[in-house]
Amino acid sequence: MAQAQGCSVFLVLFLVFSPGGAFYLSVLERCQSSLTDGHDAVLLDQVYFNKILEGQYNSTAGKVIGYTEKAEAVAIILNNNPEFITHEIWKTNLCKRNTPLAQKLLTPVEPYVQLRLEKAEYSQHQQMLICSAYDFYPKQIKVTWLRDGKEVTSDVTSTDELPNGNWLYQIHTYLEFTPKPGEKITCMVEHASLKEPSLYDWEPEPDSK
Repeated sequence: MAQAQGCSVFLVLFLVFSPGGAFYLSVLERCQSSLTDGHDAVLLDQVYFNKILEGQYNSTAGKVIGYTEKAEAVAIILNNNPEFITHEIWKTNLCKRNTPLAQKLLTPVEPYVQLRLEKAEYSQHQQMLICSAYDFYPKQIKVTWLRDGKEVTSDVTSTDELPNGNWLYQIHTYLEFTPKPGEKITCMVEHASLKEPSLYDWEPEPDSK
């Protein structure tokens, strides 16, 4: 309850002391850190009126700072409110604890790609290539089939990006085809974790023709 009260006091006082004619209020809460362990994490609670920063709580300073005459009056009240300060300290500690997880989630994870051949069932084509990308993050990915360097769009089906349940994803795309001597079939994968598209060529076995 004290945590909720601390937050409401912050907003109510800024509303009471808001500049005359103010019609747009926004509150921005930011958790910033340059280290992956969150040791240097800083909490900023900022209040804007009409897109102008009126005041903010800065965990480094350990207090509210007002940037206008009225905001300075609000800052004095809040800085002498034990419940508000306790709440901001609690949020600062939460910010530091959660930073390692946030950093991990924001770091792209490169997909593991597997290319395999199966017989095409109930199809006019003889075979089906499957290109599977596993354990990647973020979700957005593009998987394209190339035949002799040109994109293939017909006889291609794909799944959606499927969640693994551990913040990672997988996707599978299928190409039904009839092998031709000398042709080169490639699965091209584009993802945020890759500096450039990764190409995976299908190398047919001697008896696959």
